[in-house]
Amino acid sequence: MTTTNSARARSFDAVAASYAANRPSYPPALLDAIEELSGRPLAGARVADVGAGTGIATALLAGRGARVVAVEPGDGMAGQLRRGLPEVPVVRGDGNRLPLRTGSLDLITYAQSWHWTDPAHAVPEARRVLRPGGALALWWNDADPRVGWIGEQKRRVLEAFGAGAGEPEDDAGLVAYDPDARLRAELPAGLDFRTRQVEWAREVPLGVHLANLASHSVFLVADRAVATAVLERERVLLAGAFPGGTVREAYVTSLGIART
Repeated sequence: MTTTNSARARSFDAVAASYAANRPSYPPALLDAIEELSGRPLAGARVADVGAGTGIATALLAGRGARVVAVEPGDGMAGQLRRGLPEVPVVRGDGNRLPLRTGSLDLITYAQSWHWTDPAHAVPEARRVLRPGGALALWWNDADPRVGWIGEQKRRVLEAFGAGAGEPEDDAGLVAYDPDARLRAELPAGLDFRTRQVEWAREVPLGVHLANLASHSVFLVADRAVATAVLERERVLLAGAFPGGTVREAYVTSLGIART
């Protein structure tokens, strides 16, 4: 991970509570696909959720009965995770040097966080801590630009901040929809990945949508006046598009699983 990416990754610590409250979760069909492609149920599995953030995915894994440990480098994010999931152990670290025993895990998950690692280090580390037959699962939520207003918003954000200005999770499919862009760009070489994509949606108040948007690092590291202006423009435009105040966000969750 470059110094620039490291700074972007740590930018979330300052907005951990908002991140937990407003970022989207993941659909039940994703957990079904993880079980299918990994070849075992989550119930009873020894799982490390790496780059766990505030625990959005961690909570879902634990809810399926997995024995989860969360791995998170950021102070703010780890603190929010501990407050929200006091029963889940949290260890400080990242995927480039996992603070976990060799051969101790059935599954390692990276929910929206693999792009913050250096695969040259993170892949060998995953192989080290997984038991034989274990699996590495990587997934991402992408707002679906085939939905008119989402594609238009992505283009406006791209114009405001410039190509490549955002965090890596923002870079796939910004203008033209390519269903394989995320997986092609992110899945590391040298592993045999099976993939699945899940389309889903959520309905949220306009304020939640804007807070979700503002929690992306492109806004967090930008000049505050510019970020505020972009968000206010989105508020006005979306208030016209959704006069009832409820926004329907559409997502494609892209999953890749490699078994060891």
